[in-house]
Amino acid sequence: MPATTLDLGRSAFFEHRWNDALDCLARADTEGGLPPQDIELVASVAMLLGKESEGVAYLTRAHDEYVTVGDIAGAARCAAWLVLYLMNLGETARGSGWMSRAKQLVDGMDDPTEAEGYLLIPSALGALYGGNPEASNELFGRALAVGQRFHDRDLTALGQLGVGTARIALGFPDEGVEFLDDAMVSVTAGEVSPIPSGIIYCAVIGSCRLTLDVQRAHEWTAALARWCGQQPDMVMFSGQCQSHRAELFILHGAWEDATAALLIAQERSRHGDPEAMWGAWYLQGELFRLMGRDDEAMAAYAKAAETGFEALPGLALVLARQGKEPQAQSMLRRALSHSDPANRRRLLPAVVDVELAAGDVKAARAAADEFGSLEGGGKPLEQALAGQAEANVLLAEGKPLASLSVARKAWRLWYSLEAPYGAASCRVLAGRACSQLGDPDSAAMEFEAAKAEFADLGAAPAVAHVLELTGEKRQSSSPLTNRELEVLQLVASGHANRTIARELYLSEKTVARHVSNILSKLAVPSRTAATGYAFEHGLIH
Repeated sequence: MPATTLDLGRSAFFEHRWNDALDCLARADTEGGLPPQDIELVASVAMLLGKESEGVAYLTRAHDEYVTVGDIAGAARCAAWLVLYLMNLGETARGSGWMSRAKQLVDGMDDPTEAEGYLLIPSALGALYGGNPEASNELFGRALAVGQRFHDRDLTALGQLGVGTARIALGFPDEGVEFLDDAMVSVTAGEVSPIPSGIIYCAVIGSCRLTLDVQRAHEWTAALARWCGQQPDMVMFSGQCQSHRAELFILHGAWEDATAALLIAQERSRHGDPEAMWGAWYLQGELFRLMGRDDEAMAAYAKAAETGFEALPGLALVLARQGKEPQAQSMLRRALSHSDPANRRRLLPAVVDVELAAGDVKAARAAADEFGSLEGGGKPLEQALAGQAEANVLLAEGKPLASLSVARKAWRLWYSLEAPYGAASCRVLAGRACSQLGDPDSAAMEFEAAKAEFADLGAAPAVAHVLELTGEKRQSSSPLTNRELEVLQLVASGHANRTIARELYLSEKTVARHVSNILSKLAVPSRTAATGYAFEHGLIH
Protein backbone atom coordinates (compact mmCIF):
# COMPACT_ATOMS: atom_id res chain seq x y z
CA MET A 1 0.00 0.00 0.00
CA PRO A 2 1.26 3.54 -0.71
CA ALA A 3 2.75 5.29 2.29
CA THR A 4 0.64 7.97 3.89
CA THR A 5 1.97 11.34 5.04
CA LEU A 6 1.84 10.02 8.59
CA ASP A 7 3.87 6.93 7.60
CA LEU A 8 6.48 9.16 5.95
CA GLY A 9 6.64 11.36 9.05
CA ARG A 10 7.11 8.40 11.36
CA SER A 11 9.83 6.98 9.12
CA ALA A 12 11.63 10.32 9.00
CA PHE A 13 11.48 10.52 12.81
CA PHE A 14 13.04 7.12 13.34
CA GLU A 15 15.68 7.91 10.70
CA HIS A 16 16.48 11.20 12.50
CA ARG A 17 15.57 13.36 9.49
CA TRP A 18 14.05 16.05 11.64
CA ASN A 19 13.01 18.66 9.07
CA ASP A 20 11.31 15.99 6.96
CA ALA A 21 9.64 14.54 10.05
CA LEU A 22 8.25 17.91 11.13
CA ASP A 23 6.98 18.68 7.63
CA CYS A 24 5.22 15.33 7.18
CA LEU A 25 3.81 15.03 10.69
CA ALA A 26 2.54 18.61 10.66
CA ARG A 27 0.85 17.99 7.28
CA ALA A 28 -0.68 14.77 8.58
CA ASP A 29 -1.97 16.72 11.56
CA THR A 30 -3.71 19.29 9.35
CA GLU A 31 -5.08 16.59 7.05
CA GLY A 32 -6.76 14.42 9.64
CA GLY A 33 -5.35 14.96 13.10
CA LEU A 34 -2.82 12.84 15.00
CA PRO A 35 -3.09 10.40 17.89
CA PRO A 36 -1.32 11.56 21.08
CA GLN A 37 1.71 9.29 20.52
CA ASP A 38 2.42 11.05 17.23
CA ILE A 39 1.78 14.49 18.70
CA GLU A 40 4.52 13.61 21.21
CA LEU A 41 6.80 12.83 18.27
CA VAL A 42 6.09 16.23 16.72
CA ALA A 43 6.87 17.91 20.06
CA SER A 44 10.24 16.15 20.22
CA VAL A 45 11.07 17.08 16.63
CA ALA A 46 10.22 20.74 17.22
CA MET A 47 12.46 20.79 20.30
CA LEU A 48 15.32 19.15 18.43
CA LEU A 49 15.04 21.79 15.71
CA GLY A 50 15.27 24.59 18.26
CA LYS A 51 11.57 25.50 18.06
CA GLU A 52 10.91 25.55 21.80
CA SER A 53 7.53 27.32 21.79
CA GLU A 54 6.17 24.97 19.13
CA GLY A 55 7.47 21.97 21.04
CA VAL A 56 5.78 23.10 24.25
CA ALA A 57 2.51 23.69 22.37
CA TYR A 58 2.57 20.23 20.79
CA LEU A 59 3.45 18.54 24.07
CA THR A 60 0.58 20.36 25.75
CA ARG A 61 -1.74 19.02 23.03
CA ALA A 62 -0.37 15.51 23.52
CA HIS A 63 -1.13 15.75 27.23
CA ASP A 64 -4.69 16.86 26.50
CA GLU A 65 -5.23 14.06 23.97
CA TYR A 66 -3.95 11.45 26.41
CA VAL A 67 -6.43 12.70 29.00
CA THR A 68 -9.23 12.55 26.42
CA VAL A 69 -8.52 8.91 25.52
CA GLY A 70 -8.06 7.95 29.18
CA ASP A 71 -4.29 7.29 29.06
CA ILE A 72 -3.45 9.03 32.33
CA ALA A 73 0.08 7.62 32.44
CA GLY A 74 0.83 9.17 29.07
CA ALA A 75 -0.65 12.48 30.19
CA ALA A 76 1.45 12.48 33.35
CA ARG A 77 4.59 11.70 31.37
CA CYS A 78 3.94 14.66 29.04
CA ALA A 79 3.30 16.89 32.05
CA ALA A 80 6.63 15.85 33.60
CA TRP A 81 8.51 16.70 30.40
CA LEU A 82 6.69 20.03 30.22
CA VAL A 83 7.99 20.79 33.71
CA LEU A 84 11.56 20.12 32.57
CA TYR A 85 11.25 22.11 29.34
CA LEU A 86 9.56 25.11 30.93
CA MET A 87 11.98 25.31 33.84
CA ASN A 88 14.88 25.08 31.40
CA LEU A 89 13.33 27.99 29.49
CA GLY A 90 13.11 30.00 32.71
CA GLU A 91 9.31 29.73 32.98
CA THR A 92 9.26 28.45 36.54
CA ALA A 93 5.67 29.47 37.29
CA ARG A 94 4.26 27.51 34.36
CA GLY A 95 6.54 24.63 35.21
CA SER A 96 5.29 24.60 38.79
CA GLY A 97 1.70 24.56 37.54
CA TRP A 98 2.35 21.56 35.33
CA MET A 99 4.03 19.77 38.22
CA SER A 100 0.88 20.20 40.32
CA ARG A 101 -1.28 18.91 37.49
CA ALA A 102 0.97 15.89 36.91
CA LYS A 103 0.87 14.98 40.61
CA GLN A 104 -2.92 15.15 40.60
CA LEU A 105 -3.00 12.79 37.63
CA VAL A 106 -0.71 10.26 39.29
CA ASP A 107 -2.50 10.48 42.63
CA GLY A 108 -5.76 9.65 40.90
CA MET A 109 -4.48 6.45 39.29
CA ASP A 110 -5.34 3.05 40.70
CA ASP A 111 -2.04 1.34 39.79
CA PRO A 112 1.55 2.65 39.79
CA THR A 113 3.11 3.50 36.40
CA GLU A 114 6.41 4.75 35.01
CA ALA A 115 4.96 8.29 35.14
CA GLU A 116 5.80 8.37 38.85
CA GLY A 117 9.47 8.04 37.99
CA TYR A 118 9.40 10.87 35.46
CA LEU A 119 7.82 13.14 38.06
CA LEU A 120 10.77 12.56 40.39
CA ILE A 121 13.28 13.99 37.90
CA PRO A 122 12.42 17.72 38.20
CA SER A 123 12.65 17.53 42.00
CA ALA A 124 15.89 15.56 41.79
CA LEU A 125 17.40 18.18 39.48
CA GLY A 126 16.22 20.95 41.79
CA ALA A 127 17.97 19.27 44.72
CA LEU A 128 21.16 18.75 42.70
CA TYR A 129 21.41 22.34 41.48
CA GLY A 130 20.24 23.63 44.85
CA GLY A 131 23.26 22.19 46.61
CA ASN A 132 21.63 19.09 48.11
CA PRO A 133 23.25 16.12 46.33
CA GLU A 134 22.15 13.71 49.09
CA ALA A 135 18.46 14.34 48.37
CA SER A 136 19.16 14.32 44.63
CA ASN A 137 20.86 10.94 44.88
CA GLU A 138 17.85 9.49 46.73
CA LEU A 139 15.30 10.90 44.26
CA PHE A 140 17.22 9.81 41.18
CA GLY A 141 17.67 6.37 42.74
CA ARG A 142 13.90 6.06 43.12
CA ALA A 143 13.40 7.17 39.49
CA LEU A 144 15.94 4.57 38.36
CA ALA A 145 14.11 1.85 40.30
CA VAL A 146 10.81 2.82 38.67
CA GLY A 147 12.38 2.78 35.22
CA GLN A 148 13.83 -0.67 35.79
CA ARG A 149 10.55 -1.96 37.22
CA PHE A 150 8.56 -0.91 34.15
CA HIS A 151 11.38 -1.60 31.64
CA ASP A 152 11.31 2.04 30.52
CA ARG A 153 14.69 2.56 28.86
CA ASP A 154 14.48 6.36 28.75
CA LEU A 155 13.65 6.64 32.44
CA THR A 156 16.24 4.02 33.40
CA ALA A 157 18.99 5.84 31.52
CA LEU A 158 17.99 9.21 32.97
CA GLY A 159 17.96 7.66 36.45
CA GLN A 160 21.45 6.25 35.91
CA LEU A 161 22.62 9.66 34.73
CA GLY A 162 21.15 11.36 37.78
CA VAL A 163 22.55 8.90 40.31
CA GLY A 164 25.98 9.06 38.68
CA THR A 165 25.99 12.87 38.68
CA ALA A 166 24.84 13.01 42.29
CA ARG A 167 27.48 10.50 43.40
CA ILE A 168 30.16 12.63 41.77
CA ALA A 169 28.82 15.72 43.53
CA LEU A 170 28.96 13.80 46.82
CA GLY A 171 32.66 13.15 46.30
CA PHE A 172 32.53 9.58 44.96
CA PRO A 173 33.65 10.01 41.33
CA ASP A 174 34.54 6.39 40.66
CA GLU A 175 31.09 5.18 41.76
CA GLY A 176 29.41 7.95 39.79
CA VAL A 177 31.28 7.19 36.59
CA GLU A 178 30.06 3.57 36.67
CA PHE A 179 26.45 4.77 36.52
CA LEU A 180 27.30 7.24 33.75
CA ASP A 181 28.99 4.55 31.68
CA ASP A 182 25.91 2.33 32.05
CA ALA A 183 23.71 5.14 30.76
CA MET A 184 26.04 5.79 27.84
CA VAL A 185 26.00 2.13 26.81
CA SER A 186 22.22 2.38 26.38
CA VAL A 187 22.51 5.65 24.50
CA THR A 188 25.20 4.55 22.07
CA ALA A 189 23.30 1.30 21.44
CA GLY A 190 20.34 3.36 20.23
CA GLU A 191 18.05 2.14 23.02
CA VAL A 192 17.18 5.65 24.26
CA SER A 193 14.97 8.28 22.61
CA PRO A 194 16.66 11.30 20.96
CA ILE A 195 16.07 14.00 23.59
CA PRO A 196 17.05 11.85 26.60
CA SER A 197 20.06 10.69 24.55
CA GLY A 198 21.22 14.26 23.95
CA ILE A 199 20.71 15.15 27.60
CA ILE A 200 22.79 12.16 28.68
CA TYR A 201 25.58 12.78 26.14
CA CYS A 202 26.07 16.38 27.23
CA ALA A 203 25.68 15.77 30.95
CA VAL A 204 28.13 12.86 30.94
CA ILE A 205 30.77 14.90 29.11
CA GLY A 206 30.21 17.72 31.61
CA SER A 207 30.83 15.26 34.42
CA CYS A 208 34.04 14.14 32.72
CA ARG A 209 35.15 17.78 32.89
CA LEU A 210 34.34 17.95 36.60
CA THR A 211 36.23 14.72 37.32
CA LEU A 212 39.13 15.76 35.02
CA ASP A 213 38.72 12.50 33.10
CA VAL A 214 40.21 13.44 29.73
CA GLN A 215 40.12 9.92 28.29
CA ARG A 216 36.38 9.58 28.84
CA ALA A 217 35.81 13.13 27.66
CA HIS A 218 37.58 12.31 24.40
CA GLU A 219 35.63 9.09 23.92
CA TRP A 220 32.19 10.48 24.64
CA THR A 221 32.80 13.79 22.83
CA ALA A 222 33.75 11.83 19.71
CA ALA A 223 30.58 9.76 20.11
CA LEU A 224 28.48 12.91 20.55
CA ALA A 225 30.08 14.48 17.47
CA ARG A 226 29.21 11.38 15.42
CA TRP A 227 25.67 11.42 16.77
CA CYS A 228 25.21 15.09 15.93
CA GLY A 229 26.85 14.57 12.53
CA GLN A 230 24.21 11.98 11.67
CA GLN A 231 21.53 14.62 12.29
CA PRO A 232 22.82 17.74 10.51
CA ASP A 233 19.54 19.64 10.87
CA MET A 234 19.42 19.16 14.65
CA VAL A 235 19.93 22.36 16.67
CA MET A 236 19.31 21.15 20.22
CA PHE A 237 22.53 19.69 21.73
CA SER A 238 24.66 20.67 18.69
CA GLY A 239 25.94 23.82 20.37
CA GLN A 240 26.88 21.87 23.48
CA CYS A 241 28.72 19.40 21.26
CA GLN A 242 30.80 22.21 19.75
CA SER A 243 31.51 23.61 23.20
CA HIS A 244 32.80 20.26 24.43
CA ARG A 245 34.97 19.92 21.31
CA ALA A 246 36.37 23.41 21.91
CA GLU A 247 37.41 22.51 25.45
CA LEU A 248 39.50 19.63 24.14
CA PHE A 249 40.95 21.80 21.38
CA ILE A 250 42.08 24.32 24.01
CA LEU A 251 43.72 21.59 26.08
CA HIS A 252 45.62 20.30 23.06
CA GLY A 253 46.75 23.72 21.83
CA ALA A 254 44.51 23.84 18.74
CA TRP A 255 43.26 27.30 19.61
CA GLU A 256 42.16 28.28 16.09
CA ASP A 257 39.98 25.16 15.94
CA ALA A 258 38.61 26.00 19.38
CA THR A 259 37.69 29.49 18.23
CA ALA A 260 35.82 28.11 15.21
CA ALA A 261 33.92 25.59 17.34
CA LEU A 262 32.97 28.25 19.89
CA LEU A 263 31.56 30.54 17.22
CA ILE A 264 29.23 27.71 16.17
CA ALA A 265 28.33 26.99 19.80
CA GLN A 266 27.48 30.64 20.44
CA GLU A 267 25.30 30.79 17.34
CA ARG A 268 23.47 27.58 18.29
CA SER A 269 22.98 28.81 21.86
CA ARG A 270 20.94 31.69 20.43
CA HIS A 271 18.91 29.52 18.09
CA GLY A 272 17.61 26.55 20.02
CA ASP A 273 20.39 25.18 22.25
CA PRO A 274 20.40 27.51 25.28
CA GLU A 275 22.25 24.95 27.40
CA ALA A 276 25.34 25.68 25.27
CA MET A 277 25.52 29.31 26.37
CA TRP A 278 27.62 29.01 29.53
CA GLY A 279 30.28 26.75 28.03
CA ALA A 280 30.40 28.63 24.73
CA TRP A 281 31.10 31.98 26.37
CA TYR A 282 33.13 30.78 29.35
CA LEU A 283 35.54 28.90 27.11
CA GLN A 284 35.72 31.92 24.80
CA GLY A 285 36.78 33.90 27.85
CA GLU A 286 39.40 31.29 28.68
CA LEU A 287 40.90 31.56 25.21
CA PHE A 288 41.04 35.34 25.45
CA ARG A 289 42.60 35.09 28.93
CA LEU A 290 45.34 32.77 27.71
CA MET A 291 46.02 35.12 24.77
CA GLY A 292 46.18 38.16 27.03
CA ARG A 293 43.06 39.85 25.63
CA ASP A 294 41.71 40.70 29.06
CA ASP A 295 38.96 43.14 28.06
CA GLU A 296 37.49 40.61 25.63
CA ALA A 297 37.87 37.87 28.23
CA MET A 298 35.90 39.90 30.76
CA ALA A 299 33.15 40.54 28.21
CA ALA A 300 32.92 36.82 27.40
CA TYR A 301 32.82 35.89 31.10
CA ALA A 302 29.99 38.41 31.54
CA LYS A 303 28.02 36.67 28.79
CA ALA A 304 28.59 33.32 30.49
CA ALA A 305 27.41 34.77 33.80
CA GLU A 306 24.07 35.71 32.21
CA THR A 307 23.14 32.05 32.60
CA GLY A 308 23.21 32.40 36.39
CA PHE A 309 26.46 30.42 36.80
CA GLU A 310 29.64 32.25 37.77
CA ALA A 311 32.50 32.44 35.28
CA LEU A 312 34.99 30.84 37.64
CA PRO A 313 37.84 30.25 37.99
CA GLY A 314 38.76 32.14 34.79
CA LEU A 315 37.42 35.51 35.94
CA ALA A 316 39.43 35.34 39.17
CA LEU A 317 42.62 34.50 37.27
CA VAL A 318 42.21 37.58 35.05
CA LEU A 319 41.64 39.79 38.09
CA ALA A 320 44.75 38.40 39.79
CA ARG A 321 46.82 39.14 36.70
CA GLN A 322 45.52 42.71 36.71
CA GLY A 323 46.78 43.23 40.26
CA LYS A 324 43.39 42.71 41.92
CA GLU A 325 44.49 39.76 44.03
CA PRO A 326 42.25 40.50 47.05
CA GLN A 327 39.15 40.55 44.85
CA ALA A 328 40.22 37.32 43.14
CA GLN A 329 40.89 35.70 46.52
CA SER A 330 37.51 36.74 47.87
CA MET A 331 35.73 35.46 44.77
CA LEU A 332 37.32 32.01 44.89
CA ARG A 333 37.08 31.62 48.64
CA ARG A 334 33.37 32.43 48.47
CA ALA A 335 32.89 29.91 45.66
CA LEU A 336 34.74 27.23 47.64
CA SER A 337 32.64 27.87 50.73
CA HIS A 338 29.52 26.43 49.09
CA SER A 339 30.94 24.12 46.42
CA ASP A 340 30.50 20.36 46.33
CA PRO A 341 33.54 18.03 46.00
CA ALA A 342 33.25 17.91 42.20
CA ASN A 343 33.37 21.68 41.79
CA ARG A 344 36.15 22.01 44.39
CA ARG A 345 38.22 19.79 42.11
CA ARG A 346 37.66 22.28 39.29
CA LEU A 347 38.47 25.37 41.38
CA LEU A 348 41.41 24.34 43.58
CA PRO A 349 44.26 24.60 40.99
CA ALA A 350 43.26 28.22 40.33
CA VAL A 351 43.03 28.86 44.07
CA VAL A 352 46.68 27.87 44.40
CA ASP A 353 47.71 30.34 41.68
CA VAL A 354 45.65 33.20 43.09
CA GLU A 355 46.76 32.69 46.69
CA LEU A 356 50.41 32.63 45.61
CA ALA A 357 49.89 35.78 43.56
CA ALA A 358 48.47 37.39 46.70
CA GLY A 359 51.43 36.17 48.78
CA ASP A 360 49.43 33.83 51.01
CA VAL A 361 51.64 30.75 50.85
CA LYS A 362 49.83 29.08 53.74
CA ALA A 363 46.47 29.24 51.93
CA ALA A 364 48.09 28.02 48.72
CA ARG A 365 49.59 25.06 50.58
CA ALA A 366 46.20 24.16 52.05
CA ALA A 367 44.58 24.25 48.59
CA ALA A 368 47.36 22.16 47.02
CA ASP A 369 47.15 19.58 49.80
CA GLU A 370 43.38 19.32 49.48
CA PHE A 371 43.56 18.93 45.73
CA GLY A 372 46.17 16.21 45.99
CA SER A 373 44.08 14.26 48.50
CA LEU A 374 40.76 14.21 46.65
CA GLU A 375 39.22 10.80 46.05
CA GLY A 376 39.58 9.44 42.53
CA GLY A 377 42.69 11.52 41.84
CA GLY A 378 44.54 8.93 39.78
CA LYS A 379 43.66 10.35 36.35
CA PRO A 380 46.54 11.85 34.33
CA LEU A 381 45.05 15.33 34.02
CA GLU A 382 44.36 15.54 37.73
CA GLN A 383 47.85 14.26 38.54
CA ALA A 384 49.35 16.85 36.17
CA LEU A 385 47.39 19.70 37.77
CA ALA A 386 48.21 18.47 41.27
CA GLY A 387 51.91 18.18 40.43
CA GLN A 388 52.00 21.64 38.89
CA ALA A 389 50.27 23.15 41.94
CA GLU A 390 52.61 21.30 44.32
CA ALA A 391 55.73 22.42 42.43
CA ASN A 392 54.53 26.02 42.50
CA VAL A 393 53.91 25.94 46.27
CA LEU A 394 57.24 24.23 46.96
CA LEU A 395 59.03 27.06 45.15
CA ALA A 396 57.20 29.62 47.29
CA GLU A 397 58.21 27.64 50.39
CA GLY A 398 61.87 27.81 49.39
CA LYS A 399 62.25 24.14 48.41
CA PRO A 400 63.57 24.29 44.82
CA LEU A 401 65.03 20.76 44.71
CA ALA A 402 61.74 19.15 45.66
CA SER A 403 59.91 21.52 43.30
CA LEU A 404 62.15 20.57 40.37
CA SER A 405 61.44 16.86 40.80
CA VAL A 406 57.67 17.40 41.02
CA ALA A 407 57.61 19.87 38.11
CA ARG A 408 59.39 17.43 35.79
CA LYS A 409 56.97 14.63 36.69
CA ALA A 410 54.06 16.97 36.00
CA TRP A 411 55.65 18.00 32.69
CA ARG A 412 55.77 14.35 31.59
CA LEU A 413 52.08 13.97 32.39
CA TRP A 414 51.16 17.10 30.42
CA TYR A 415 53.32 15.87 27.56
CA SER A 416 51.59 12.48 27.56
CA LEU A 417 48.24 14.31 27.39
CA GLU A 418 49.49 16.34 24.41
CA ALA A 419 48.69 19.52 26.33
CA PRO A 420 51.35 22.09 25.31
CA TYR A 421 50.29 24.98 27.54
CA GLY A 422 50.37 22.89 30.71
CA ALA A 423 53.67 21.30 29.67
CA ALA A 424 55.27 24.69 29.02
CA SER A 425 54.00 26.00 32.37
CA CYS A 426 55.81 23.16 34.13
CA ARG A 427 59.01 23.95 32.22
CA VAL A 428 58.79 27.49 33.59
CA LEU A 429 58.55 26.06 37.12
CA ALA A 430 61.52 23.80 36.40
CA GLY A 431 63.48 26.79 35.13
CA ARG A 432 62.72 28.78 38.25
CA ALA A 433 63.82 25.86 40.42
CA CYS A 434 67.07 25.48 38.48
CA SER A 435 67.77 29.21 38.90
CA GLN A 436 67.31 28.95 42.65
CA LEU A 437 69.61 25.92 42.71
CA GLY A 438 72.40 27.88 40.99
CA ASP A 439 72.11 26.11 37.61
CA PRO A 440 71.59 28.97 35.12
CA ASP A 441 72.32 26.89 32.02
CA SER A 442 69.58 24.36 32.76
CA ALA A 443 67.25 27.20 33.70
CA ALA A 444 67.92 28.93 30.38
CA MET A 445 67.09 25.76 28.45
CA GLU A 446 63.83 25.31 30.32
CA PHE A 447 62.84 28.95 29.83
CA GLU A 448 63.71 28.92 26.13
CA ALA A 449 61.66 25.78 25.49
CA ALA A 450 58.69 27.21 27.40
CA LYS A 451 58.93 30.56 25.62
CA ALA A 452 58.93 28.92 22.19
CA GLU A 453 55.87 26.82 23.07
CA PHE A 454 53.96 29.78 24.47
CA ALA A 455 54.85 31.91 21.45
CA ASP A 456 53.66 29.21 19.08
CA LEU A 457 50.33 29.09 20.89
CA GLY A 458 49.96 32.86 20.93
CA ALA A 459 49.94 32.97 24.75
CA ALA A 460 51.22 36.54 25.13
CA PRO A 461 51.06 36.84 28.95
CA ALA A 462 52.97 33.60 29.42
CA VAL A 463 55.68 34.78 26.98
CA ALA A 464 55.95 38.09 28.84
CA HIS A 465 56.31 36.21 32.14
CA VAL A 466 59.21 34.15 30.78
CA LEU A 467 60.90 37.27 29.41
CA GLU A 468 60.57 38.87 32.84
CA LEU A 469 62.13 35.82 34.51
CA THR A 470 65.06 35.76 32.10
CA GLY A 471 65.64 39.50 32.25
CA GLU A 472 65.26 39.80 28.50
CA LYS A 473 63.97 43.02 27.00
CA ARG A 474 61.71 43.22 24.04
CA GLN A 475 63.58 44.51 21.03
CA SER A 476 62.30 47.87 19.86
CA SER A 477 63.81 47.73 16.37
CA SER A 478 61.62 46.05 13.78
CA PRO A 479 61.67 45.55 10.02
CA LEU A 480 57.91 46.09 10.02
CA THR A 481 55.94 49.29 9.61
CA ASN A 482 53.59 50.47 12.34
CA ARG A 483 50.59 49.26 10.34
CA GLU A 484 52.24 45.85 9.80
CA LEU A 485 52.88 45.62 13.54
CA GLU A 486 49.18 46.33 14.17
CA VAL A 487 48.23 43.58 11.74
CA LEU A 488 50.75 41.19 13.32
CA GLN A 489 49.31 41.90 16.77
CA LEU A 490 45.87 40.82 15.56
CA VAL A 491 47.26 37.81 13.68
CA ALA A 492 48.96 36.70 16.91
CA SER A 493 45.62 37.04 18.72
CA GLY A 494 44.09 34.49 16.36
CA HIS A 495 42.08 36.84 14.13
CA ALA A 496 41.31 35.97 10.52
CA ASN A 497 41.88 38.51 7.73
CA ARG A 498 38.22 39.46 7.63
CA THR A 499 38.18 40.30 11.34
CA ILE A 500 41.44 42.25 11.05
CA ALA A 501 40.01 44.22 8.15
CA ARG A 502 36.95 45.15 10.20
CA GLU A 503 39.08 46.04 13.24
CA LEU A 504 41.45 48.31 11.31
CA TYR A 505 38.91 49.63 8.77
CA LEU A 506 40.82 48.13 5.87
CA SER A 507 39.82 45.93 2.95
CA GLU A 508 40.52 42.21 3.17
CA LYS A 509 42.75 42.57 0.12
CA THR A 510 44.87 45.18 1.93
CA VAL A 511 45.12 42.98 5.02
CA ALA A 512 46.19 40.01 2.87
CA ARG A 513 48.94 42.17 1.35
CA HIS A 514 50.13 43.25 4.81
CA VAL A 515 50.23 39.62 5.98
CA SER A 516 52.22 38.65 2.87
CA ASN A 517 54.70 41.47 3.54
CA ILE A 518 55.05 40.43 7.18
CA LEU A 519 55.87 36.83 6.25
CA SER A 520 58.36 38.03 3.66
CA LYS A 521 60.13 40.53 5.93
CA LEU A 522 60.37 38.08 8.83
CA ALA A 523 61.37 35.21 6.50
CA VAL A 524 58.82 32.85 8.01
CA PRO A 525 56.46 30.45 6.19
CA SER A 526 53.18 30.88 8.09
CA ARG A 527 51.05 33.03 10.37
CA THR A 528 51.87 30.73 13.30
CA ALA A 529 55.58 31.08 12.65
CA ALA A 530 55.22 34.86 12.39
CA THR A 531 53.47 34.88 15.75
CA GLY A 532 56.26 32.86 17.34
CA TYR A 533 58.93 35.12 15.82
CA ALA A 534 57.13 38.24 17.01
CA PHE A 535 56.90 37.08 20.60
CA GLU A 536 60.48 35.84 20.71
CA HIS A 537 61.82 39.10 19.29
CA GLY A 538 59.59 41.43 21.23
CA LEU A 539 57.80 42.86 18.20
CA ILE A 540 54.38 42.78 19.87
CA HIS A 541 53.09 43.04 23.41
